Order: sequence, then structure tokens, then C-alpha cells
Amino acid sequence: MCGIAGLVTRDGSRPDVVVLDRLAAGIAHRGPDGVGRVVRGDTALIQLRLAIIDLVTGDQPFFAPGGSALVSNGEIYNNLELRAAMADAPFRSRSDCEPPLFLYEREGEGFARRLRGMFAIAIHDEKRGRLVLTRDPFGIKPLYYAQTEGAFAFASEPQALLAAGFGRREVDGARRAELLQMKFTTGAATIFPGIMRVLPGETLVVERGEIVARAVVPALPAGKPEPIVHGAALKELDRVLSDSVAAHLQSDVPYGLFLSGGIDSSAVLALMTRLTGQRIRVLTMGWQGAGVADESREAERLAGVQRAECERLEMGEADFWAFAPRIAAAIDDPTADAAVLPTWMLGRAARAGGLKVTLCGEGADELFGGYSRYRKRRPPLSWISRKPRTKGVFGGAISGWRDGLDAAETAAARDRSALQATQAADVAEWLPNDLLTKLDRCLMVHGVEGRTPFLDPVVAKFAFRLPDAEKAGLRFGKVLLRDWLAKAFPEAGAYARKKGFKPPVGAWMQARAAVLGELVAGQAGVAEALPGDVVRGAFAAAAENPQRAWSLLFYALWHAHHVMGVACEGDIGTVLSAARASASP
Repeated sequence: MCGIAGLVTRDGSRPDVVVLDRLAAGIAHRGPDGVGRVVRGDTALIQLRLAIIDLVTGDQPFFAPGGSALVSNGEIYNNLELRAAMADAPFRSRSDCEPPLFLYEREGEGFARRLRGMFAIAIHDEKRGRLVLTRDPFGIKPLYYAQTEGAFAFASEPQALLAAGFGRREVDGARRAELLQMKFTTGAATIFPGIMRVLPGETLVVERGEIVARAVVPALPAGKPEPIVHGAALKELDRVLSDSVAAHLQSDVPYGLFLSGGIDSSAVLALMTRLTGQRIRVLTMGWQGAGVADESREAERLAGVQRAECERLEMGEADFWAFAPRIAAAIDDPTADAAVLPTWMLGRAARAGGLKVTLCGEGADELFGGYSRYRKRRPPLSWISRKPRTKGVFGGAISGWRDGLDAAETAAARDRSALQATQAADVAEWLPNDLLTKLDRCLMVHGVEGRTPFLDPVVAKFAFRLPDAEKAGLRFGKVLLRDWLAKAFPEAGAYARKKGFKPPVGAWMQARAAVLGELVAGQAGVAEALPGDVVRGAFAAAAENPQRAWSLLFYALWHAHHVMGVACEGDIGTVLSAARASASP
């Protein structure tokens, strides 16, 4: 797990070392264990290493006798199988990221189809004069690029590209509308003009600074649901989940689990315990304040049942006020999901506790049908329900925000049930651009790797084509997963209503609503998007509609740092006051 960056000049000149230094500095937090760099002709590759597998000989870049060089951010879980299939390859390390290089040498640009894992990979093919970039099908690991008159540059985070002079510290209005209305942005274009995402599963071929070819490996299998007997489905689910969790436990450093108290992370805990026979280190998060929905005590109980070593953290209003600016600074590709707050806190605690790797339950809802919007896509609810996300967070106050999601939904609907189509649209947009971006930035800023065993090709191949009834029932989602958990870990309460993992941001903001309303309404980026009375009204009603107020506060902090260049030092009031002062003539 690492950060990667690099560039190709258009005129064939040697890349500027100052630009390379800025790229490296922009992702330094992702790789505290080492720096690797190679410059060959018009191309440079950079890697900042977080050492997880092969601590001794795993430094990058890797080189192949055929003339190719590789830098990678991620984990390849079928590393050993690939090595066995290429036994004659001259491997020089035990790193899981070395086999993709030799796979490319043998199979060319289609090599990513053979990889099982989470990854963003850059390969310089010196003989053919090309750069190849690829990203895992779910988009677990990020990768961005920018093209200018002088060069093509790429990096694990947009802020590295901005620091090196690629892209513009401005805001695309259409992406801003998406962010405020949906909490995330869609498609290849980021909120920064000139900076693009390598899409999930996409491979790009670059020559002389121009993209000359593209290909995509899909995350989900094609086709409509297939019939399966419930008992057989339970057995197969046990097999695929066991296989995936075992693969995700590969590590040469200590690992743990983020346990929310819900069924997804509880399922992972049960499997980790079964597969290792060891006490698993668990982190859970609770909230200060009476009457707050908090499942951390339930998580502690479940950890005790599994004989796990559990650490409970607690976040309160003072933490929110102090850390929100630093959290917004970490989320350079913005998502206004309040779950960034506990995720950042958990990443901080994991690193302080000596954990470099944590497993978590992201992806189970999308693959196994957990959200209420999935249940509404099945009759009889589909006869009376509207399609998801037709009303944004700010209603009619912001328009023109649904075009990207409409396109994703149209593409997702081909040869699929209505429920599958909704899942596929979420996997294409919501998952990589909200949930996985949140996980990556909030953990990697602390030098911690997050692993998602539900987001695995073996699991997806089985889960996505399950009958709709095995996913969404009339009362519950994740029907098959709940039935499995009821047998594998009955103490987890598979059929209990869960409270969720949402911090009480409404109550925290309501306590200082008047101050926040004025500060946010006066922030330059927010003032461009909405009238002051709408902003102040959102904070006055923060307790009733916390998402509206949080979206505005997050965007104000994000814009202050990433667009205006205001330092994230200090609390919310300090940062927003500094932003107002810097905007004054």
C-alpha cells in the first residue's frame, strides 16, 4: 500500500526534478516507509511506500528484463497463484506487487484481468515508449491524471497534481451541484477543472503525453439473477466469504478490524476468528451525549463473544470542532458523508495502536442488497416508489445535479433486474466516489491500509447474480447474508434493526448554529453556491436536517483549504475566519 505519481513529457524532454519533488511531497503521507523514483527518457515514476508485504525486498520501482518498470499502490491477493503460474520469471522479491509487472510483459495491456486485489498501477514500457495506468474494478484504490500542453501527469491524489502545477484550484459548478445535492460527484471529471479520475477497472495507454487506448474490466458479472436453492446459496456464501477474508488477511504487519456493531463487520469478525484462531484486535467508535444512537457497546459485546481485543473510542462535540478542518483537508476529492469523521478518528487510533492494516465491512450493502432503496425496486414496493435520489439534499435550491447519475443508471440497467440495476449504479458511482474515497483518504492520511473483503471478484461473481429475493425482502435487506450470520454468529442479532454508524453532527452543529451559520454563509465558496439566508436557515435547522448543514460546513472547510489555500490548522472557527480574512480585498 502506497502512493504513486509520475509524468510523461510531450516533447520527449527529461521530466523536471522540481515538479517530481512536488508530486512526491503531495503524497508523502501515503508512504512513510520509503521513497522510490526512476526517470527514463521522457517518463518518471514515483512511489511512496507503506510497507505491508515483504518488508525487506519489496521496495519499488520493480524492473523486468523486458524493459518495463512498475510502481503500484495496493495489494494483489492472488500473488502466490500468479507466481506459481510464472515460475520461470526472474522475481527479485516476495512482494505481491511484482507479479503484475511480469504478467504485463507476457500479456500486454490486458494483464489487469488476471489480478485479484485492490490496486492502482503504473507501468513504463520503455521498449514501446508507453505508460500504462490501471485501477482495480471496484475503484478501491484511487488514481488521477491531468494533461497539459507540456505533459501527462498522474498521482494517487488530486492534491499532489495541484501542488505540481497540474489542474486548477477552482471548482467545476456541475460537480459542486452534485456534491451538495448527493454528497459525492460522478464520472471521470473531478471537481477540479483539468483533473480526471482513472475510472474503476479502467486501463489507459499513454504515448507522448496522449491517451491512445482505453479498456475496462467490469466489477460485476453480466446477466440477470440466476436461480439457486437457499441451502446451496448459504453453503456457497460461506465458501466465498471464507476465501475472500483469508485472502485479505495476507500481511507481514499487524492487522485489525473496524467493528461497527452491524452485521457486515460482525460477519468479517466471525470469519477472521474462525480462520486465524487468534484474538482479533478490534476498534469501535461511540459518541458522547445522552440519547445518541450508538452501537459501540453492542460492538464491545460482540467482540467479547468472539474473544477479540476491543478498543472503544469516543467522539464528542469538542473533537468535531477541533478535527473537522483536518478531516476536510484529507478529503481532496470531496465527499460530504459525515462518516468521514469517525473513519478519520479510527484511522488515527489504528496508527497510534501500531496497526497498519484494518479490515472493514464496506461493500456488503451494495453487493448483497442492504439499502432500503433496493427493497423499493421489487414489487409491490416498486409500484408505488420513485427511483432513488430523485430529490437532492437541497431540493430545488440547486439544479442540474443529476445528469451524471442518470447516465450511470441508464448504463446499469442493461440486461438486469431493476434491483440489480440500482446496485450496479451504486457500484459504479456511489461506492468508489463516496464510500471508498472516504475510506482511502481517512486511513491513508495516517499511514493505515483499509481492506474490504466484500469487494472481491470471487464474492461479486456469486452475490450479484443471486435471486432478488435472496437480497431484498419486504422488511430487511441482505437476506442471505443475515441468514448466514444467524448460523455462523447467532449472538450478532442478524435480524435486529441496526442504528447505523452516523455521528450526531446535527446536535453538535445545533449547539453553535448561529456562529456556524454566519461563518459558513460568509465563506467565499459557499456564497457562490447559495444565498446567505438559505445557509443560515440550514444551520438553524441542523438538528432536524443534519445532512444539509453538514454538507455546507464540509464544503466551506474543503473549499477554504483546497481552493483558497487556507491552512487546516486550528478549529472550525479559526479556519473559516482565516478564509474570510483571506478573501477580503
